[in-house]
Amino acid sequence: MRPVVLVATRLVRFDLRRYLIGALLWMPVSVIPLAGGLVLQRLFDQIGGQRAASLEQSLWLCAAFVGVEVVRGLVLFVAWSYGVYWWCAAATLLRANVLRSILTARGPAATRLPHSPGEAVARFRDDVSDLVNLTDESVPLAGSALFGGAALVIMASVDPVITLVLVVPMIAVGVLSRLLNDVIRRLHHRARVLGAAVTAHIGETFGGVLAIKTAGAEDAVLERLREHNRGRRDAAVKDRLATDMLDATTGATVEIGIGLVLLLCASAMRRGDFTVGDLALFTTYVGWLTALPRTIGAILHRLPQGAVATERLTRLMAPYEDADDLSRGDDVWFHREPPPATTSPPDHGDALQVVEARGLTVRHGGSGRGVRAVDLRVARGSFTVITGAVGSGKTTLVRALLGLVPLDAGTITWNGRPVDDPGTFMVPGRAAYASQVPRLFSESLRENLLLGRSADDARLGLALELAAFEKDLAGMPEGLDTIVGPRGVRLSGGQAQRATAARALVRAPDLLVVDDLSSALDVETERLLWDRIADAARDGRGPGTLLVVSHRQAALERADQVVVLDRGRVAGQGPLGELLESCPEMRRLWSEERVTEAGEPPGTGTPGAE
Repeated sequence: MRPVVLVATRLVRFDLRRYLIGALLWMPVSVIPLAGGLVLQRLFDQIGGQRAASLEQSLWLCAAFVGVEVVRGLVLFVAWSYGVYWWCAAATLLRANVLRSILTARGPAATRLPHSPGEAVARFRDDVSDLVNLTDESVPLAGSALFGGAALVIMASVDPVITLVLVVPMIAVGVLSRLLNDVIRRLHHRARVLGAAVTAHIGETFGGVLAIKTAGAEDAVLERLREHNRGRRDAAVKDRLATDMLDATTGATVEIGIGLVLLLCASAMRRGDFTVGDLALFTTYVGWLTALPRTIGAILHRLPQGAVATERLTRLMAPYEDADDLSRGDDVWFHREPPPATTSPPDHGDALQVVEARGLTVRHGGSGRGVRAVDLRVARGSFTVITGAVGSGKTTLVRALLGLVPLDAGTITWNGRPVDDPGTFMVPGRAAYASQVPRLFSESLRENLLLGRSADDARLGLALELAAFEKDLAGMPEGLDTIVGPRGVRLSGGQAQRATAARALVRAPDLLVVDDLSSALDVETERLLWDRIADAARDGRGPGTLLVVSHRQAALERADQVVVLDRGRVAGQGPLGELLESCPEMRRLWSEERVTEAGEPPGTGTPGAE
């Protein structure tokens, strides 16, 4: 439980002023009923004849009781209104720390992310709420404890035996909560996992509507959703049943205590040791005394839930980070402007001369596929092409160089200096990456190119020109403000890939890494793109160093060196002409590509092209 206690303590401290003010506002909510009980005691004693009083005095006591409840209601409203700020700030802090780790921590983020974005969203929503709600339960604890202590003192002064009868069931609640701790934790973990599976399935369904419809898989997808929902329902019912049983037990023990009080009060009243006003006082306080065991019980059953939430959230973070990093910091702004975001790539001051990889080895799970003992040298101003058959490890190699997948072995150096964490080193403006699968957002084309960075129209125009996109842009009525839709669905496959290339180009990197643009481009468009990028490299308008994954002649013919991969190993390396003479694998690939491109009608491209 130490990690969850650490997180809860940090959430209290990160905005201590607002937390304490919220606690101070809640305290009167819990303490004011003390006055209400005393007023009722006096009122019923007067009505029952134990105290001499006039009708006017009784009416004033009634008015006083109403006034006490009105004041309590107003304080309750203010406390709720104020407390939401702290709640939202605490939730934002946790989410920001997890997101910071995913985006900026050392090591590949892909190894920490769940299989579906929907599951990650579920953790951001549900698990964060569990942790904040756990901490939030401590806010009324002080007020409930203060009320409980004061009420027991008052009640004990009236009748200590009856007061003791009320305390014993509350102790039993605490013991029972402790015994159910492990059960609640196990059931809550299963409910969260299966709930995330439903969210993930819905997210994947929305993202793959076209594939589902073309495959005629609508019924199968809906049945799978029903299956996930059945599992989630059963787990959620068991989870809720465990917590409700604890709540019901708490309520039952309190009700038993009230029943015992009434039995004892009856005999005490017959003896004349207990008045009607005392009974009104006890019954009023008993109702409010339940707040203390209920609050303690809520904290006790939320502790295992918080432990599950802490574990699931820290699993999204880097391996060297823990609950301490999850709850660290205070960078949440509500009423003041946050510091300006960085809108341009930092000047790293170490322009590329040469980047080298030695013995790079990456193995994918238990399949054994990947790359093994690959050496690669990319010098400033060079055009390097990595080629090979499908599954030979081309994409794995460039992603390993950029730190997007973890290395099993090997070293990377930049200008002769070791790169300990390529994922945080190979960033704009050192390097930029245009991936094989375009990653576009449902925003304008401009936002997809800049992603928060700053660039003037001239720089954007140059990037689009180098990516051979200017004619496509001219055909868009809203130009750069055109919304491309989720994952760029309003663009053709080739347009999406060239937009991804333009996004990398606009960052003006020292090293431009491009992964297989040919998958959705026709031969003529790709040849034009490489012509423009090569010309820009020569005259200094574009990135001078290129590392490209491709099997197309247009890229291979421009290459200063070609690296041929075969089943994860380097089968040949050097200029294209030498490889065609010395490397059988290169000759086979070149022959197949010539046949493919010869049979491709101009302007139509390969399957999936524009």
